[in-house]
Amino acid sequence: MAAALTQARLEPRVSTRTPERKSLLTRIVRNRVLLLMCLPAVVFFIVFNYIPLPGAWIAFTNFNYRDGIFGSPFVGFRNFEFLIKSGQLWLLTKNTLLYNLAFIVLGNILQVALAIMLNEIRSKYFKKISQAVMFLPYFISVVLVGVIAFNLLNYDTGALNALIEQTGGDPIKIYSIAGAWPIIIIAFHLWQSTGYGSIVYFAAIMGIDNSLFEAAAIDGASAWQRVRYIILPSLKPTFIILLLFSLGGIMKGNFGLFWNLVGNNAALFQTTDIIETSVYRMIISQNNFTSSAAVGLYQSLFGFAIVMLANWIVRRINEDYALF
Repeated sequence: MAAALTQARLEPRVSTRTPERKSLLTRIVRNRVLLLMCLPAVVFFIVFNYIPLPGAWIAFTNFNYRDGIFGSPFVGFRNFEFLIKSGQLWLLTKNTLLYNLAFIVLGNILQVALAIMLNEIRSKYFKKISQAVMFLPYFISVVLVGVIAFNLLNYDTGALNALIEQTGGDPIKIYSIAGAWPIIIIAFHLWQSTGYGSIVYFAAIMGIDNSLFEAAAIDGASAWQRVRYIILPSLKPTFIILLLFSLGGIMKGNFGLFWNLVGNNAALFQTTDIIETSVYRMIISQNNFTSSAAVGLYQSLFGFAIVMLANWIVRRINEDYALF
């Protein structure tokens, strides 16, 4: 008995009490610097994303100014039914999806290629000059991009038609050829965004351990082998994460670019009309808030579904690459 008591005294006591949870106020005070850094982003999303949410009710009403948003007659899904029967919704969805898929796929491929080429430049000064030249188009206003496109492509005084006439050809009415504009819009978008978008990939390349490149040089690996077996596998997580982020806006078109390149040219709507431009025309020319709200709500729900589906697929393949 005495031996058992002596053994119990010698054994360390293990507390069975659970640690007290820190109060919310204590955690706020302790992390006040981080919370203050997040405050601008939180305010932005509250003001521009959460406060306008009740306005989505317009999509289910026959809106009029006298009764307001919640006093206007409720019509259910009649506004959506009108868009589906008119065939306009399918055209807008198709154009928006195809343009954004082209922007995402081609844009990411060119950004990776550009970042790799920048990394292979050995002259420090030439690398800085190249970066400045490639970043410059991103900071050019889309209004100016539209002016550049018009001066290149217009029928009467455009540089392209002037070159064609000087070589003995007939001028082309590009602003009447709907099939040519997907290529033109994609080309201008890539020209404006590729240089700036390559920054993330270039930073990821800079973060690769130099010992890998040194070992590859000792083994006699060529530049292409370093790219294939070291750089590209290291960029894979970054590529997937940026791809998922891009899919979040796959139903959002670049309104400024489309409107300044195409404008209100009905001859090109078949291949250039996207959700943003259509909603803008509904509000400005037809004063149609209900149909525009219905299209906007459809756009948000469709984009949300695509993000969730893409994240689920990535999570099934490799959980480490998923957003959540």
